[in-house]
Formats: sequence, structure tokens, C-alpha cells
Amino acid sequence: MWPLYAAGFTTAFGAHGIAASLGGDTDGAVTSLLVLGGLLALYDGAEVLLKPVFGTLADRIGARPVLLGGLVAFAAASAVYAVADSPGWLWAARLGQGAAASAFSPSASALVARLNPAAKHGRAFGSYGFYKSLGYTLGPLLGGLLVWAGGLRLLFTVLAVLGAAVAAWAALTVPAVPPLPKTRQTVVDLARRLADPAFLAPTAALAAATAALSVGVGFLPVSGRAAGLGTVATGAAVSVLAACAAVVQPRAGRALDDGRLTTRSGLAAGLLATAAGLACAMLPGLTGILLAAALVGIGTGLITPLGFAALASSTPPERLGQTMGAAELGRELGDAGGPLLVAAVATLTTLTYGFGALAALIGTGAVIAFVHRRAASDVPEPETEK
Repeated sequence: MWPLYAAGFTTAFGAHGIAASLGGDTDGAVTSLLVLGGLLALYDGAEVLLKPVFGTLADRIGARPVLLGGLVAFAAASAVYAVADSPGWLWAARLGQGAAASAFSPSASALVARLNPAAKHGRAFGSYGFYKSLGYTLGPLLGGLLVWAGGLRLLFTVLAVLGAAVAAWAALTVPAVPPLPKTRQTVVDLARRLADPAFLAPTAALAAATAALSVGVGFLPVSGRAAGLGTVATGAAVSVLAACAAVVQPRAGRALDDGRLTTRSGLAAGLLATAAGLACAMLPGLTGILLAAALVGIGTGLITPLGFAALASSTPPERLGQTMGAAELGRELGDAGGPLLVAAVATLTTLTYGFGALAALIGTGAVIAFVHRRAASDVPEPETEK
């Protein structure tokens, strides 16, 4: 399992480490805000388009070769810019990294599910989420330090070495998991399965959590600066968010496996905590920012392992890659949609109302999840014949 955790760390570290460091580029490759926006969109666009494709491929040929191929491609794409003389190669490297992450991210999730019994899916996805959160936390810090010490090319060099090392580790230790035989699936069958509440509910919760996480990372520092806080204070708030998410995920997974927490109640509580955190972001000053960061982190920490465990338990093993790829697509849409919603509302009004709009949207989801849970619990158990 450790190489899979390392793969999760790699994708998170690579995504946030570079994204947070492009604005401080010392190599002259990022020449304008338009270039910066294009480079950020290039990586995310590749993930949106390709994750379902590689998830389906993992079901067809096995998740292990897709995992290894993605890690090797990530290392190669990182090396392209590390050894290139022209800043123009940064575009090719960023596109290659996004495409590679689209391969090994859903494959790693599928292997986490395949290599662990259903009774331990909560623990497994909780630990996997912990190391991804660690990558999200350390990415901006270590990425910024590397760019300060040697520019973007040093950061890409480190990512190339990291990707190659994790690929070698996975090749040596991750067991071969052959693809399972499966019946032919039509487009109608796929649409029916993806429209099933067993897929839609956890995927929507994962998208909501990712939207709130992205908004917290991107907009809480803006609120801090507006309140007269320095970069240290606002940076600490973002770190609190990631740290809370990292700490909660393994505990939520263990509680699910031990029967102390159900998927429905956990997702509802996670959505409620996330909405409450965004509502706290509407409060002025450091107190509101810290409360927002902590609650969004806790909500994300609850939703992530429970959502993936629910998807794994409701999906036929031979379709795990496809399901994880589609779920990752949902998360990517949340990652983009949350900031867009907040920015649109903030442009028309203020950032405070932007936080409120997303809080209301996620809070509505929490209410629906809670009502659905109560309705399900009120259904009488079928009587057994005596």
C-alpha cells in the first residue's frame, strides 16, 4: 500500500507545488497573468478529459500497468522542462504532467480498493487521503522553497526524481492485479450506472468538498489581506485547513470500518461542517478565517474517505477504474466550479457573499443528505417468515 500512498502524495504535491509557485517563477517562463492562467488550466483540463479514459483503460488491461505508465510519464514530463533551454517547454511539461496524473491517480484509487477487503476500505482510503492531503500541504511550502533556491527547473527536477522513484517502488512491490472478466457494457448501461444514487450521492459530496477546499486555499488569503493580516497569518490559515483534512481522514475511515459511523451520516455531517466553515469565512478578521479553515478541513476529511469507500463498495470490482475515473472527474469539476461560483458572486457583490453562496449550496446538499438518511431509517425492515 505504501507505493500507492506515495503515488497519491506525488499527484497532490505536483499539482499544488507547481500551481502555487508559478506566480513566483524566477526562470522567466511565466510572463503574464494570461500565461499563468493558461498553465493552470492546461493541467486541470487534461485531468478533466482524461481521467475517465484512463480509469476505463485500467479496468481493461489492469490498474497496475496504468499506474506504472502514468508515474513514468509524469517523471518524463517533469524532466522535459528540467533539461529544456526554452521556457516554451513549460507548456508541454505541464500538459504531460496533467495527462500522466490522469492515468496514475484513478489507477491508484482502484488498486486501494482491489487490494483491501471491503471491511477495511474506510481505513485504506483514509490513509490514502491523508498522504494526498500531506502533498497538498507541503506542495506550496516545499515548492516555493525549491523555486526560491533554484527556480522552476529545480522544482521540476525534484518532481522528475520523485515520479521515477515512486514508479520503481511500485514496480517492485505492488502486486499484479489482473483485470476481471466483465459483461459487455453499452452506453445506456454506463449512463444508468452513473445516474444511480449510489454513484451520484458520494460523487456530489466529493465534488462539494473539493470545491470548498479549492475556495479555501484560493480565497481565504484574499480575505486575510483585506482584513490587514500578513502573509504568515493567512498562510497559517491555509495550513490549518490542510492539516485538519489530513488528521480527520484516517480517523473517519477507521470509524466507518468499525461501525461507529455510517456513510450517509458521515457525508451529511461532512457537508454540514463544510457549509458551516464557508459561513464562518463571512465573519471578519482572523477568527473567522481560522474557523473557516478548520471546519472546511474537517468536512473535507470526513467526506473524502467515506465517499471513495462508498463508491468502492457499490461498484462491481471489474468496473472500479471506470468509477474512480468518473468520480475524479466530478472532483475536478468541483475544483473548478467552486472558485468560479465564488468569483462570479464576488464580482457582482463582495467576497463575503461569494462565500455565502457556496455555503448555501453545500448546506442544501447537507439537508438533502440528512433528510434522505432519516427517510431511509424510517423504512421498516421486511418481516421474516416464522
